[in-house]
Amino acid sequence: MRIIPAIDIIGGKCVRLSKGDYATEKVYSENPLEMAKAFEAHGVEYLHLVDLDGAKSKHIVNHKVLEQIASKTSLKVDFGGGLKSDEDLRVAFECGAKQVTGGSIAVRDRDVFLNWLRQYGQEKIILGADAMDEKIAVSGWQEGTGEELIPFIRAYRDEGIKFVICTDIDKDGMLEGPSTGLYQKILEETTEAGKSGIHLIASGGISSMDDLYALSKTGCEGAILGKAIYENRISLKELETYITTS
Repeated sequence: MRIIPAIDIIGGKCVRLSKGDYATEKVYSENPLEMAKAFEAHGVEYLHLVDLDGAKSKHIVNHKVLEQIASKTSLKVDFGGGLKSDEDLRVAFECGAKQVTGGSIAVRDRDVFLNWLRQYGQEKIILGADAMDEKIAVSGWQEGTGEELIPFIRAYRDEGIKFVICTDIDKDGMLEGPSTGLYQKILEETTEAGKSGIHLIASGGISSMDDLYALSKTGCEGAILGKAIYENRISLKELETYITTS
């Protein structure tokens, strides 16, 4: 299972929120690049970089942070937050993103998102399927849609989506453990005979190495973790050992 630390950006700083609530913002580093370099130094290969300013503004904002990290580390960066237009996507890829995640756009403008998938391919476009009570939420998680999570993922799988990041919003930033049962359910209900399954990336709630081992057993292809690192629940040395021995 791939280990994917997260760096969330507000005002150029590395922050974390709880349940996506901007009022809970806590700054962990003034320098996201140094944080990224620390991950890299411990064997991490992947990074989930989220433009929280972009998610609120509905267009890319912190592309300079992306460019800095992509040009000064070897991390493979997945970038998300506020990607709403072809121009946003062009900027993200030109600034060094290896993949981009579309969440709200996949709900609000399906045609645009599918065009991205056709234009850039399934290795570069990730579906962001963030949910509360198994219903999709959008606009930086500030808005519910009533759309059912698993049918939403299944429909995009049928269109060719390969990578899916699923965050259980109630778990995000709470350090209370991930929704392993939900991820098992998603994998079971999106895997059918004659159809290639999705690569599911779990996000939200991870608080210990035990959580990572439990997620690995579900069949998740990757796990995104943030606050567990920043609050020293999981050390970078522990992650390095996991990466080198698994």
